[in-house]
Amino acid sequence: MTPRLPVIYVSHGSPTFAVDPGQAGPLLQAVGRRLPQAVKAILVVSPHWMTAGGMLTTGAEQPETVHDFGGFPDALYQLQYPAPGHPQWAQAVAERLAQAGFKTGVHPQRGLDHGAWVPLRYLAPEARVPVLQVSMPHPITAELAVRMGRALAALRDEGVLIVASGSLTHNLYEFRRVGDEAAEYVKEFSAWARAAVQAHDLESLAHYRERAPHALRAHPTDEHYWPLVIAMAASDDTDPVEVIDGGISHGVLSMEGYVLGHLAPHEEEAVA
Repeated sequence: MTPRLPVIYVSHGSPTFAVDPGQAGPLLQAVGRRLPQAVKAILVVSPHWMTAGGMLTTGAEQPETVHDFGGFPDALYQLQYPAPGHPQWAQAVAERLAQAGFKTGVHPQRGLDHGAWVPLRYLAPEARVPVLQVSMPHPITAELAVRMGRALAALRDEGVLIVASGSLTHNLYEFRRVGDEAAEYVKEFSAWARAAVQAHDLESLAHYRERAPHALRAHPTDEHYWPLVIAMAASDDTDPVEVIDGGISHGVLSMEGYVLGHLAPHEEEAVA
């Protein structure tokens, strides 16, 4: 019997996180070393792929590494994450979402955007495990995010590791220099989110605009927030919560993440 895999929520930060691990990188590496051997595929949800009219899953045998950003150092554009894809799993994911009432399909050429491959460089650095990416619906609402997470939840029992990649806070209008002091509102929003996750309070997380402190300032647009709700909806109240205390990058990007479910003991090696 395949053991139930955890759901992992990660804050992927700036694209420079790929080469500047900061506080969060080593913590994600430590999580990666504890991934159960039962992982057959990794399914990533990223706000950098949103589709109108239906949801798509990457179906390429060898998805390309998409450098979907501009104005960064040349070294970032040379990075590759050569994990294989898995067309059969892509079809299975699409069917699972269709059963939940979503219009779905498989995209045969779509690669992995930086919301996927940047954190996976730490979680699964050897890129051996097949990786799929599923788009978020556009526009997305709290109700759709919860439905999506619940539709994907059963994959945890089939050997699929769900990685929801976003940013716990994401106000690029206030982006600061590396090393600048963290904004107080970021600390307060992050503390609220952590408490809600630890309490398995999906209701509050789904309605964060009304309930969280500084919600609009923390997320002027909320596409980077919804992966957290998707992750929480794919978990349940019996899942232990492990905090990935990644600190705050550039003064305004909370790099906090969460493991929802069981990892292998610390001494066990990674599958990645």
